Amino acid sequence: MAALCRDCGTTEDAEACPTCGSARLVRHPELLDLAIAHIDCDSFYASVEKRDNPGLRDKPVIVGHPGGRGVVTTACYIARQFGPRSAMPMFKALELCPHAVVIPPDIAKYKRVSAAIRSLFAQATPLIEPVSLDEAYLDLSPGVRLVERPPAVLLARLVTAIESRVGITVSVGLSYNKFLAKLASDRDKPRGFAVIGRTEATRVLAALPVRALWGIGEATARRMAEQGVTTVAQLQAMPEAELSARWGKFGRQLAGLVHGVDPRRIVPDRPAKSVSTETTFARDIKDATGRTETILRAGRVLLDRLADGRAFRLIGIGVTDLCPAAEADPPDLFGC
Repeated sequence: MAALCRDCGTTEDAEACPTCGSARLVRHPELLDLAIAHIDCDSFYASVEKRDNPGLRDKPVIVGHPGGRGVVTTACYIARQFGPRSAMPMFKALELCPHAVVIPPDIAKYKRVSAAIRSLFAQATPLIEPVSLDEAYLDLSPGVRLVERPPAVLLARLVTAIESRVGITVSVGLSYNKFLAKLASDRDKPRGFAVIGRTEATRVLAALPVRALWGIGEATARRMAEQGVTTVAQLQAMPEAELSARWGKFGRQLAGLVHGVDPRRIVPDRPAKSVSTETTFARDIKDATGRTETILRAGRVLLDRLADGRAFRLIGIGVTDLCPAAEADPPDLFGC
């Protein structure tokens, strides 16, 4: 069976890596043939804050605006053991974890870190599709990747480079399409490296709830549950005609998705579909004058964003857009 040492990139199956002695080996029969990856930073904002303040390493850290109606932006893995999660009201998170260290977010800093990570991605492939500051899809297919090594090896080198040069950890999902790569990257966090191959996709998906499928949110999952459908296995048992009858165009898409079919390509640049702004208020604004001023203020922010060309570009913009001084690392990243 194909094997990969996650610490040095050696591809040789053994109890421990014959090159570096590491026991962190990934084994999978399709390991060296798969080329679509999803890389997701582990509790990104909190990890950056811990990197910059080593005294926080063993403490529960929550990034978000404390007090009032603030919400959790990110909770580190220590804090998550007590229950806090992203998007949870801050008061609730602190009820669950009163000893947490709360840090206001520093988005400018997180953008710089994201740019540094993306500069490393760019040494492996030009086809990078950012999803947000802390995650992206990479196409490492033959003819696309910039280094002629198996994608799994390139990913191992990237992970090591991110940890040593940027100072945070990431989790990797490797598969043959975007949906399954994303699914894999969530399987073994933090510092995960999971693989889903073609021969196992239908079986792996069968055991999951419908909410795990790309395109199914909470509302759709609830509607499906009302029809008695809660697992992917139930969807797999339905013919395409029944899926289409129940859920229309999306049902036809489901017919392939439940068996691991996802034709979406990795697209580095795509136009923004909307521009927005939001503010969380400590107290309700009840008077008409206050509401009008709030709306006008939000409108001015939107106009400024529309006047800025970046408003029409993907949130995961290029390295030089976010960090003009950023330069590619030396070409030894994927050297022997």
